[in-house]
Amino acid sequence: MPQPSTGASGNGATTTDALGVRPPAATTLRTPRSRLLARLTGLTSIATVAAAGMIVVGVLALVGGSYDRQVVHDQLAPQKIFFPPAGSPALLPGIRQYAGQQLLTGAQAKAYANGFIGVHVTKIAAGQTYAQVSAKSLAEPKNATLAAQKAALFQGETLRGLLLGAWGWSVIGTLATLAGFILIGLGAVLFLLPLANCQVNLRGRGRAPAGA
Repeated sequence: MPQPSTGASGNGATTTDALGVRPPAATTLRTPRSRLLARLTGLTSIATVAAAGMIVVGVLALVGGSYDRQVVHDQLAPQKIFFPPAGSPALLPGIRQYAGQQLLTGAQAKAYANGFIGVHVTKIAAGQTYAQVSAKSLAEPKNATLAAQKAALFQGETLRGLLLGAWGWSVIGTLATLAGFILIGLGAVLFLLPLANCQVNLRGRGRAPAGA
Protein backbone atom coordinates (compact mmCIF):
# COMPACT_ATOMS: atom_id res chain seq x y z
CA MET A 1 0.00 0.00 0.00
CA PRO A 2 1.59 3.33 -1.00
CA GLN A 3 2.46 5.70 1.85
CA PRO A 4 1.09 9.26 1.73
CA SER A 5 3.65 11.82 0.78
CA THR A 6 3.73 15.06 2.77
CA GLY A 7 6.05 18.01 3.17
CA ALA A 8 8.16 19.76 0.63
CA SER A 9 10.05 18.16 -2.21
CA GLY A 10 13.67 18.76 -2.92
CA ASN A 11 12.98 21.59 -5.36
CA GLY A 12 10.93 23.48 -2.76
CA ALA A 13 7.47 22.57 -4.15
CA THR A 14 4.78 21.56 -1.68
CA THR A 15 3.59 17.95 -2.09
CA THR A 16 0.17 16.49 -1.33
CA ASP A 17 -0.91 13.42 0.56
CA ALA A 18 -2.54 10.34 -0.95
CA LEU A 19 -5.95 12.06 -1.00
CA GLY A 20 -4.58 15.08 -2.84
CA VAL A 21 -4.97 17.42 0.10
CA ARG A 22 -2.28 20.01 0.56
CA PRO A 23 -1.11 20.21 4.19
CA PRO A 24 -1.57 23.59 5.91
CA ALA A 25 1.41 25.87 5.87
CA ALA A 26 3.18 26.52 9.17
CA THR A 27 1.74 29.49 11.01
CA THR A 28 4.28 32.26 11.36
CA LEU A 29 4.22 35.02 13.92
CA ARG A 30 3.68 38.47 12.57
CA THR A 31 6.52 40.75 13.55
CA PRO A 32 5.96 44.41 14.37
CA ARG A 33 6.02 46.71 11.38
CA SER A 34 8.75 48.91 12.83
CA ARG A 35 12.10 47.72 14.14
CA LEU A 36 12.14 50.65 16.55
CA LEU A 37 8.77 49.50 17.93
CA ALA A 38 10.15 45.99 18.32
CA ARG A 39 13.15 47.23 20.25
CA LEU A 40 11.07 49.48 22.49
CA THR A 41 8.58 46.76 23.33
CA GLY A 42 10.91 43.77 23.39
CA LEU A 43 11.85 44.26 27.02
CA THR A 44 8.33 44.55 28.33
CA SER A 45 9.16 44.48 32.03
CA ILE A 46 11.85 47.16 31.73
CA ALA A 47 9.55 49.36 29.65
CA THR A 48 6.77 48.97 32.22
CA VAL A 49 9.05 49.87 35.12
CA ALA A 50 10.41 52.89 33.22
CA ALA A 51 6.88 54.00 32.38
CA ALA A 52 5.78 53.70 36.00
CA GLY A 53 8.83 55.69 37.11
CA MET A 54 8.09 58.48 34.64
CA ILE A 55 4.48 58.68 35.78
CA VAL A 56 5.47 58.80 39.46
CA VAL A 57 8.07 61.51 38.85
CA GLY A 58 5.57 63.43 36.74
CA VAL A 59 2.98 63.36 39.51
CA LEU A 60 5.58 64.55 42.02
CA ALA A 61 6.54 67.38 39.65
CA LEU A 62 2.90 68.44 39.40
CA VAL A 63 2.59 68.45 43.18
CA GLY A 64 5.82 70.41 43.53
CA GLY A 65 4.76 72.98 40.94
CA SER A 66 1.41 73.49 42.62
CA TYR A 67 3.05 73.84 46.04
CA ASP A 68 5.57 76.35 44.65
CA ARG A 69 2.85 78.58 43.24
CA GLN A 70 0.89 78.36 46.47
CA VAL A 71 3.95 79.44 48.50
CA VAL A 72 4.46 82.44 46.20
CA HIS A 73 0.82 83.40 46.67
CA ASP A 74 1.02 83.02 50.45
CA GLN A 75 4.14 85.19 50.60
CA LEU A 76 2.70 87.97 48.45
CA ALA A 77 -0.83 88.15 49.86
CA PRO A 78 0.12 89.49 53.34
CA GLN A 79 2.04 92.39 51.76
CA LYS A 80 -1.25 94.01 50.67
CA ILE A 81 0.25 95.48 47.50
CA PHE A 82 -2.34 96.80 45.05
CA PHE A 83 -1.92 98.18 41.56
CA PRO A 84 -3.17 101.71 41.00
CA PRO A 85 -6.83 101.84 39.94
CA ALA A 86 -7.87 102.32 36.34
CA GLY A 87 -7.63 105.94 35.23
CA SER A 88 -5.03 106.82 37.87
CA PRO A 89 -1.99 108.82 36.67
CA ALA A 90 0.16 106.34 38.61
CA LEU A 91 -1.02 103.48 36.38
CA LEU A 92 1.99 103.24 34.10
CA PRO A 93 1.82 101.44 30.72
CA GLY A 94 3.66 98.36 32.00
CA ILE A 95 1.01 97.55 34.62
CA ARG A 96 -2.25 98.68 33.01
CA GLN A 97 -3.45 95.09 32.55
CA TYR A 98 -3.51 94.69 36.35
CA ALA A 99 -5.34 97.93 37.20
CA GLY A 100 -6.82 97.82 40.70
CA GLN A 101 -5.80 94.20 41.36
CA GLN A 102 -3.94 92.90 44.40
CA LEU A 103 -0.46 91.56 43.72
CA LEU A 104 -0.75 87.78 44.22
CA THR A 105 1.06 86.00 41.37
CA GLY A 106 4.55 85.80 39.97
CA ALA A 107 3.55 87.49 36.73
CA GLN A 108 2.06 90.40 38.68
CA ALA A 109 5.20 90.61 40.80
CA LYS A 110 7.40 90.93 37.72
CA ALA A 111 5.15 93.59 36.19
CA TYR A 112 5.06 95.61 39.42
CA ALA A 113 8.82 95.28 39.94
CA ASN A 114 9.79 96.38 36.43
CA GLY A 115 6.81 98.42 35.25
CA PHE A 116 6.21 100.39 38.44
CA ILE A 117 9.05 100.31 40.96
CA GLY A 118 11.73 100.11 38.28
CA VAL A 119 10.36 103.16 36.49
CA HIS A 120 10.19 105.24 39.69
CA VAL A 121 13.67 104.17 40.78
CA THR A 122 15.18 105.48 37.55
CA LYS A 123 13.74 108.91 38.33
CA ILE A 124 15.63 109.15 41.64
CA ALA A 125 19.06 110.72 41.44
CA ALA A 126 18.90 111.04 37.67
CA GLY A 127 18.99 107.27 37.13
CA GLN A 128 21.94 106.55 39.39
CA THR A 129 21.98 103.26 41.26
CA TYR A 130 21.96 102.75 45.00
CA ALA A 131 25.66 101.89 44.96
CA GLN A 132 26.54 105.13 43.19
CA VAL A 133 24.44 107.33 45.45
CA SER A 134 25.65 105.49 48.55
CA ALA A 135 29.26 106.17 47.62
CA LYS A 136 28.53 109.89 47.18
CA SER A 137 26.59 109.97 50.46
CA LEU A 138 29.55 108.47 52.31
CA ALA A 139 31.79 111.15 50.81
CA GLU A 140 29.31 113.87 51.85
CA PRO A 141 27.69 112.65 55.10
CA LYS A 142 26.00 116.02 55.75
CA ASN A 143 24.27 116.14 52.36
CA ALA A 144 20.56 115.60 53.19
CA THR A 145 19.57 115.18 49.53
CA LEU A 146 21.99 112.33 48.98
CA ALA A 147 20.87 110.69 52.23
CA ALA A 148 17.21 110.83 51.15
CA GLN A 149 18.05 109.49 47.69
CA LYS A 150 20.10 106.71 49.25
CA ALA A 151 17.21 105.62 51.49
CA ALA A 152 14.67 105.77 48.65
CA LEU A 153 16.88 103.77 46.29
CA PHE A 154 17.59 101.16 48.96
CA GLN A 155 13.91 100.65 49.67
CA GLY A 156 12.91 100.61 46.01
CA GLU A 157 15.64 98.26 44.81
CA THR A 158 15.17 95.94 47.78
CA LEU A 159 11.43 95.60 47.18
CA ARG A 160 12.03 95.20 43.45
CA GLY A 161 14.53 92.41 44.10
CA LEU A 162 12.14 90.59 46.43
CA LEU A 163 9.33 90.75 43.88
CA LEU A 164 11.58 89.50 41.10
CA GLY A 165 12.64 86.66 43.38
CA ALA A 166 8.99 85.69 43.85
CA TRP A 167 8.53 85.80 40.08
CA GLY A 168 11.57 83.54 39.63
CA TRP A 169 10.12 80.93 41.98
CA SER A 170 6.80 81.07 40.17
CA VAL A 171 8.61 80.33 36.90
CA ILE A 172 10.21 77.28 38.51
CA GLY A 173 6.78 76.11 39.61
CA THR A 174 5.40 76.57 36.10
CA LEU A 175 8.30 74.62 34.56
CA ALA A 176 7.84 71.84 37.11
CA THR A 177 4.16 71.59 36.21
CA LEU A 178 4.97 71.47 32.49
CA ALA A 179 7.63 68.82 33.06
CA GLY A 180 5.13 66.81 35.09
CA PHE A 181 2.60 66.72 32.26
CA ILE A 182 5.30 65.76 29.76
CA LEU A 183 6.63 62.93 31.95
CA ILE A 184 3.15 61.56 32.59
CA GLY A 185 2.41 61.64 28.86
CA LEU A 186 5.68 59.88 27.94
CA GLY A 187 5.14 57.31 30.68
CA ALA A 188 1.64 56.56 29.41
CA VAL A 189 2.91 56.11 25.85
CA LEU A 190 5.75 53.85 26.97
CA PHE A 191 3.33 51.81 29.07
CA LEU A 192 0.90 51.35 26.17
CA LEU A 193 3.51 50.40 23.55
CA PRO A 194 3.98 46.79 24.82
CA LEU A 195 0.21 46.33 24.92
CA ALA A 196 -0.09 47.54 21.33
CA ASN A 197 2.69 45.16 20.28
CA CYS A 198 0.96 42.22 21.97
CA GLN A 199 -2.29 43.01 20.17
CA VAL A 200 -0.47 43.09 16.83
CA ASN A 201 1.08 39.69 17.53
CA LEU A 202 -2.24 38.20 18.64
CA ARG A 203 -3.94 39.40 15.46
CA GLY A 204 -1.09 37.92 13.46
CA ARG A 205 -1.51 34.53 15.13
CA GLY A 206 -5.26 34.46 14.69
CA ARG A 207 -5.16 35.32 10.98
CA ALA A 208 -5.46 32.31 8.70
CA PRO A 209 -2.38 31.70 6.51
CA ALA A 210 -2.73 32.53 2.84
CA GLY A 211 -3.45 29.64 0.49
CA ALA A 212 -4.94 27.39 3.20
